[in-house]
Amino acid sequence: MNTVMLRDVTLRDGLQLTGGSLTVERKVEIVRALFAAGIPSLEIGSLARADLVPPLANSLDLVAALTPQELERSWLWVATPGHVAKAAAAGVRNVQYCLSVSDAHNLANIGRTTARSMELLPEALDIAEAAGMSVQLCLATSFTCPFEGPIDPHRVWSLVDDERGARASDVVVCDTLGQAGPREVDALVAGVADRAAGRGIAFHGHDTWGMGAANALAAVDAGATMIDGCLGGLGGCPFAPGASGNTATEDLLFALRPDWLTPESFSEVVRLGEAVTAELSEVNRSRAVQGARSEAHAFPWVIRD
Repeated sequence: MNTVMLRDVTLRDGLQLTGGSLTVERKVEIVRALFAAGIPSLEIGSLARADLVPPLANSLDLVAALTPQELERSWLWVATPGHVAKAAAAGVRNVQYCLSVSDAHNLANIGRTTARSMELLPEALDIAEAAGMSVQLCLATSFTCPFEGPIDPHRVWSLVDDERGARASDVVVCDTLGQAGPREVDALVAGVADRAAGRGIAFHGHDTWGMGAANALAAVDAGATMIDGCLGGLGGCPFAPGASGNTATEDLLFALRPDWLTPESFSEVVRLGEAVTAELSEVNRSRAVQGARSEAHAFPWVIRD
């Protein structure tokens, strides 16, 4: 478990379904607070259309406010070669090129078929390679689609096998709706690991059916080396009816307990998540936060103030 990198996605996926928004200045504070607490990697925004996802409209302004060292540990969501070119010009170092395994969701989310997104991937990789950027191939709706239902695992594996994605640094397997269970996650991620050919594997899960942390642990057991989470379980896809928040960063930290995590640094993340969810007038869905605020004061992970 200590070889697994936790990536916090609060400032991208976490903000997609919120009624409120955050200023660039507040986002910078959150980035630096998460890094200071020990979180190794962040997803900080998206180049999705600002009129469709208003809370992410200032993503490039956030990029401009961060240091090169901070950007080396940060990721931006993209879906087209044009997005990659714009990200490169802004100084972004890492991008997730996202497409959906389901055509119906890709059309709703990105406005093109899955096949067309794959056709454009080599151009996106060329642009990124010229700029010295890392690109992850992010496969949304890897388990279920809100329009098509369950996804055949072979559709996921065929995209991983596709040579046009061979230059990606990682493959991100996404339980976009949070409808998968640990056995499904184990089987699908293990199949991806067999086909990854030197690429890393990330798992992006949601906690709609309460399986978020269990699914993340199953993904790690099957070969994932990066796990996504979000403060307070915020987030969800605006183009995926039935999707709820991401698996909470706090829950993943408590489940994984990496060597760098201490009760003190855990409490810093808990407090930050409480502050951010309150600012956005959102419910904090983290079960670990409930535990941290319990009366079991003999347990070192409980916050005593």
